[in-house]
Amino acid sequence: MSIEVKNLLKVYGEQKAVNNISFSVSQGEIVGFLGPNGAGKSTTMKILTGYLQATSGEAYICGMNVSSHSIETRKRIGYLPESDPLYYDMYIKEYLGFIADVHKVPNKKNAVERIIELVGLTPEKTKKIGQLSKGYKQRVGLAAALIYNPGVLILDEPTTGLDPNQIVEIREVIRNLGVDKTVLFSSHILQEVEAICNRVIIINKGELVADDTIANLQSVNKGTHRIIVAFVEIPSLSVFNNIAEIIHIQAVPDNQVRFSTSQPEHLRRRIIEVSLENNLNIVSIHSETQSLETVFKSLTGRSTD
Repeated sequence: MSIEVKNLLKVYGEQKAVNNISFSVSQGEIVGFLGPNGAGKSTTMKILTGYLQATSGEAYICGMNVSSHSIETRKRIGYLPESDPLYYDMYIKEYLGFIADVHKVPNKKNAVERIIELVGLTPEKTKKIGQLSKGYKQRVGLAAALIYNPGVLILDEPTTGLDPNQIVEIREVIRNLGVDKTVLFSSHILQEVEAICNRVIIINKGELVADDTIANLQSVNKGTHRIIVAFVEIPSLSVFNNIAEIIHIQAVPDNQVRFSTSQPEHLRRRIIEVSLENNLNIVSIHSETQSLETVFKSLTGRSTD
């Protein structure tokens, strides 16, 4: 595993900021790390990157313990913190060249030009960092995290301050990076998480409350599926009485019928068969899922704000 967390605990006084959580992320995975403000996301990321020491438990990067192999693990991590500590008096190229020197990047000039183009800094590349908008400063932080080509990316709110067009651009950068890297990133923009990730980890009040694919989390109830069928004209529900796979059936607006079942594929076939037998014209048939926002609220009891 590229990232592995085992029974991680971080205590401040009497408060457990991170309470005995465990998870892992493999190479080639892009995993969303979600939770309300104060849930422990940034604390966990700081422990993974060596900026904080855990009270107990263990964290590994590429099989190495981050506590006992701090320098080696940091070499393998590209980290974008929530509040990126940039040097505002330095020019963009100057700063990125400095980061490249720290990490002994070969062909520094080419590496700086390449990363400036990758994150979309080209229009601003001759400016000092302090002259940039918040969104472009965020891009400089992302460029600094990427310039030495680390295998693991830990990104804390990577699209903070970006406009909608910039968000789409950076989202595409992250998606492309995830092909051969390990990416763990936090975000309060759940549509962004759905667009990039297949899997999410959700923590609340320092505790792990979910670690699953988005599709599984969006299932309305574990083991129960809902199928929505739209008809040209609403049929009598009695025509479906002999379908054994139906747990519950209900007419809903717009000539639609909602079916609950534990056997969705079997039920789909039977609905089509019965509809053909009774000359019922089907307009559409699809599974009903919850939004990721609804799942998030149900697991944390709070909004994403």
